[in-house]
Amino acid sequence: MKKLLLLLIIPFLSFGQENIEPKITGIGGVFFKSENPIELKNWYTKNLGINTDEYGYMFLSRNIDHPEKINYLQWSPFNKNTNYFNPSTKDFMINYTVQNIEGLVENLKKDGVMVLDTIEKYEYGKFVHILDSEGNKIELWEPPSNQDSINFGE
Repeated sequence: MKKLLLLLIIPFLSFGQENIEPKITGIGGVFFKSENPIELKNWYTKNLGINTDEYGYMFLSRNIDHPEKINYLQWSPFNKNTNYFNPSTKDFMINYTVQNIEGLVENLKKDGVMVLDTIEKYEYGKFVHILDSEGNKIELWEPPSNQDSINFGE
């Protein structure tokens, strides 16, 4: 009887993200090149009240659809000589939050989108980089399922 019940239930169980639509869910960061990131962060602190750290500033907000969840948006000036935005020649990079990053990367590859690296996993989420149709490097970030436990190294 237990085997029969298990066989009836298995098709309805979700063992991963295959049932979650792969897509962008928000903006996770704005990264841009700066002549002097330290001076710029100090300017933002003095004039606009943003208390920056070595990475910039992490804006926190509540998710409008799920108020129990926190949205993160990292604002970060990079040194103008950084290679982090390569192969793009642009002075900025946007980080988008996504759901089902594996499914999204699979779809992007099928559509001929340039995927620059493999998905990397950290305690604060999964990341991969792509190029859009104009050569802008885009960072895709899937936060961990339990966002309240994200530790960004603070």
